[in-house]
Amino acid sequence: MSILRNLFQDRFYFKKSFIVTAMALGLLTSSANMAEADDLVSIARGGRLYDTWWRENKAEKPTVTHPAYPGKNFKNDATWRCPECHGWDLLGKDGAYGEGNKHYTGLKGLKGAIDKDPTTIATILRDKTHGYTTAMLTNTDVSDLANFISKGQIDMAKFIEYPTLKSKGNVAKGKVYFETLCIGCHGKDGKKIADADPIGSVAANGDRMVMKIRHGQPREQMPALLALDPQVTIDIVAHLQTLPQ
Repeated sequence: MSILRNLFQDRFYFKKSFIVTAMALGLLTSSANMAEADDLVSIARGGRLYDTWWRENKAEKPTVTHPAYPGKNFKNDATWRCPECHGWDLLGKDGAYGEGNKHYTGLKGLKGAIDKDPTTIATILRDKTHGYTTAMLTNTDVSDLANFISKGQIDMAKFIEYPTLKSKGNVAKGKVYFETLCIGCHGKDGKKIADADPIGSVAANGDRMVMKIRHGQPREQMPALLALDPQVTIDIVAHLQTLPQ
């Protein structure tokens, strides 16, 4: 029961924080938009589950290699993370994790799942190939992850240059956004969090940084900027890529 209570409290915290932020920004102007807000909260959390599900939902971290993982360079828990097979850009073998990259698996991306019925995606997540049990992902987790895959994807190639993964955003605008939204936790140089890699280093992989900013960091009280125009995130990434590594 304590696990369920913690999950409920965490979900309530993120939902409340998300809605308050969105209302403050003028993105939600009436009660009629609450359903949309609920959907965005689910999608935001789904993105964090896609990132590292066991950190987001406090499940037990896998200790064996995923039986369906086709790559050669990783094992154990790393192979259970969604980006390891489908990429941070969700383009799989056709994106940043294409042939020649150490993360290459040869698997296709998830663009074909855009606007697909989330219940169909949820069924796929439970099938023998993916093997996500209820001990790993609760039904709520699977629903949030499916919502992200169906409704939360953006055309990463529109915002990030390949193969350099450099942001196509506006550095000057990104600096303003970063120094008003993010500087309190990360510091002006992106090195304020002592037990984390410099944010300039993480931002070198533009597609990964886009995901982190739009959806937040799993199990951290980092706000998700999903409710904002994607260009805001892209501009922030452009600035971050100028910071020291």
